[in-house]
Amino acid sequence: MTDLQAIATPTGSVPAELVDFVVHEARLADENRYAEWESLWADDGVYWIPTGDHKDPQTQVSFVFDNRHRIGSRIAQLRSGRRHSQTPPSKMRRQLTNFELLSDDGVEVELAANFSLFEHRYTTTVWAGRYLYRLRCTADGLSLVKKTVLLINNESAIRTIAFIL
Repeated sequence: MTDLQAIATPTGSVPAELVDFVVHEARLADENRYAEWESLWADDGVYWIPTGDHKDPQTQVSFVFDNRHRIGSRIAQLRSGRRHSQTPPSKMRRQLTNFELLSDDGVEVELAANFSLFEHRYTTTVWAGRYLYRLRCTADGLSLVKKTVLLINNESAIRTIAFIL
């Protein structure tokens, strides 16, 4: 007979609290709720979208490499209504799948998920790849320390990223 408990909670599964956090983060971005999205970030947060298989954003070109201050500036631009590349704003929905817990040191956890993002603004564009997250556990809950977006087409020219991937 099969042990249903072992099937229901496989070894190495990602805790529901972590999945819920990144699903919530994705929904806020999809719904252009940027003030709430920004509040998820730690003060030392980094948002990175590398080109190609680059490993060092300090020495190699990236599509996006934002520290916490630049994340705030990007949000201010999006919320100003003067970001012409987002007038009208894109309608977006993303799917997150294949969650993996990569590390957990008791303070910070790293997890990964595959994604597909459907963006519509005059035409529909599909973005796909893998998210790498570093989350910090604090007395106030989880905060986003780093989000890396590994696009499957990151070796090709891409159109402007005028919203939050």
